[in-house]
Amino acid sequence: MHMDNEVPPVNRVDQIRAEISDLKDQRIRVRANMGRSRIIERTGTVVVAHPSLFVVEVEERRGRRARQSYQYVDVLTGTVEIYNVETGERLLDFTPEE
Repeated sequence: MHMDNEVPPVNRVDQIRAEISDLKDQRIRVRANMGRSRIIERTGTVVVAHPSLFVVEVEERRGRRARQSYQYVDVLTGTVEIYNVETGERLLDFTPEE
């Protein structure tokens, strides 16, 4: 019996929040699908994990920093993907296996 798909979305958001909290102060690469085939990739550090969103301090050109916030639900749906900077491995992949 395969129960993986039975996890309610709300629990999965909690799970994502917990895992992102664990990534605090670590460098990650975030790939966000902004719709209309616009994909924005940024590298930065997870600075804070709020109840419904998390904030990444991203490295901009010329050493400037900017803060970008993302919603956990977007990670759940795959709109926002998070990768390990060193290995390129995708973290928190919730997309159903084909």
